[in-house]
Amino acid sequence: MGKKNIAIIGAGPAGITAAYELTKAGHHVDVYEAAPQVGGLSKTINLWNQRIDLGPHRFFSNDTKVNKLWLEVVGKDYHMVDRLTRIYYKGKFYHYPLKPFDALWKLGVGTAFMCVMSYLRERIAPIEKDGSFETWVIGHFGYKLFSIFFRTYSEKLWGISCKELDEDFAAQRIKKLSLFEALKNAFFPGKKNKHKTLVDQFAYPIGGTGMVYERMKSFIEENGGAVHTSTPIKKINCENKKIKSLELVSGELNTFNHIISSMPITHLIRNMDEVPEVVIAAVSQLKFRNTLLVYLKIEGEKVFPDNWLYVHANDLQMGRITNFCNWVPEINNGEKSTIVALEYWAYNEDAIWNASDNELIALAKKEIRKTGLIKDLEISNGHIVRVPKCYPVYNNGYREPLKKVEDYLDSITGLSVIGRYGSFKYNNQDHSILMGILAAENIAQGKNNNLWRINTDYEDYQERSTITEFGLSHDKFAQSKPQEIDPTENPLPL
Repeated sequence: MGKKNIAIIGAGPAGITAAYELTKAGHHVDVYEAAPQVGGLSKTINLWNQRIDLGPHRFFSNDTKVNKLWLEVVGKDYHMVDRLTRIYYKGKFYHYPLKPFDALWKLGVGTAFMCVMSYLRERIAPIEKDGSFETWVIGHFGYKLFSIFFRTYSEKLWGISCKELDEDFAAQRIKKLSLFEALKNAFFPGKKNKHKTLVDQFAYPIGGTGMVYERMKSFIEENGGAVHTSTPIKKINCENKKIKSLELVSGELNTFNHIISSMPITHLIRNMDEVPEVVIAAVSQLKFRNTLLVYLKIEGEKVFPDNWLYVHANDLQMGRITNFCNWVPEINNGEKSTIVALEYWAYNEDAIWNASDNELIALAKKEIRKTGLIKDLEISNGHIVRVPKCYPVYNNGYREPLKKVEDYLDSITGLSVIGRYGSFKYNNQDHSILMGILAAENIAQGKNNNLWRINTDYEDYQERSTITEFGLSHDKFAQSKPQEIDPTENPLPL
């Protein structure tokens, strides 16, 4: 279709994937990233002579397009990690996925019985659905389990009541999972019973999650493209609903055949020309939630066995703990200390978001001690990373204003929006990678992929596969050695 000059705003998984695919197709790309490195929420940073991610970023997908691309970039430089995840609730640690006898013992027979009876009640007399996360979860698990294992964590994450949270969050993250499915998986743990949220093994690059996107950046630059880090965008200039130019904060203007944006959709709309007032009003109803990551350096090895834990205790402000010592040994670089990350979530106006680094480190030290996970081991250092606008908030009624914004953006010639930020979707890495692939197909091959559908119903219709230690398996439940990726087909040096 002829060589095109394309701009990509944002070098997270969606943006850098689109740039990588377009570069392979022979087009020229300029990637503009406001941060000093690529990877977005999936970047890997260096800290205390170790490599760490922004929280727990596992990679798992059933989509063959996504898995082939991931293996194409990573090659053999990954390990399969056996997942151990637990829930911390009322001073006890519960295995997740559910282990019935573990849960029965820790909850107590009385509470466990109430959980089962609450679930059975929903089968007999279901709660009336009102479109909220609360009634969706109660309908699938019963009120008792909702109150124990869903409400506190979800309200920490979103900062609103589960009654105010739209059921889309549940539909995207725990779709098709119910207490019955969880119990079936627990008692009959064959792979055919494995729900996507319950997978117990995943692929992880030896250089950290960000290694994937760093390699994509290298390939783009080695093949004529440019990745401009620390280069924020001021606005996209339009005329008669057609892309005219891209303006940098520095004042520089550049023209392109097409622009792919993964910047926050709210920022995009507020910095475009000729946007109707009704669309401005609609985008003002969309909001994002921020993340605070407090990294602590623990002087000890194998401090606790989990990859990450969910904190459901309502007397602790943190929501999740990641232990980077339990992913792959290469990222620890032979160090004898353990780095853990405690996650807190906030809006811009919240006191914790505006607290000092020292205050946050003190809070994190106090809270990790309270769990008993690190016993009396020394905490020798702390580090703060603030991540603004990382979670699109699915409050009740968000779909109506979002649809107005989507329709307007679809009317702009020469513009595509992708990614968690850009499309206002709570994507996993694989969803964002898929968005990048399909956006590139639209431009390079003239396809008409509907990018808004990804992370809704799209994955239900795709060719399915999984990544194993041997490579790509097209039979989801195969036990034999699957097909390997041919290294000669890999455009990256392994």
